[in-house]
Amino acid sequence: MNTSLPVIAGSVSTFMFMFGALPMLLKAIRTRDLASYSLGHILIMNAGNVIHAIYVYSLPPGPIWALHGFWIVATGLMLVWYLRFEWLPHRRIERAPPAPSGAPQPA
Repeated sequence: MNTSLPVIAGSVSTFMFMFGALPMLLKAIRTRDLASYSLGHILIMNAGNVIHAIYVYSLPPGPIWALHGFWIVATGLMLVWYLRFEWLPHRRIERAPPAPSGAPQPA
């Protein structure tokens, strides 16, 4: 098998990027604390990944496909987790039903 230097470099860098992002993903799902992330940033990253996919998947299969696939999954998970753990809980608090009449009111 004759593997070229660019393919080897692409494969090694793909694994480095993937393993570099795993601690962020693991911490996000373990702690469910995504308050330090920006919803706008996560949305733009997802939109950029979808648009970039048009280019990436027009290339021959290779390490870039694996890397881009990983980023699509990673940013998609971050969006789902952000909405689930940060955005929706705040929305529920804002829409909490009023206390029944006769119930003690908070001071």
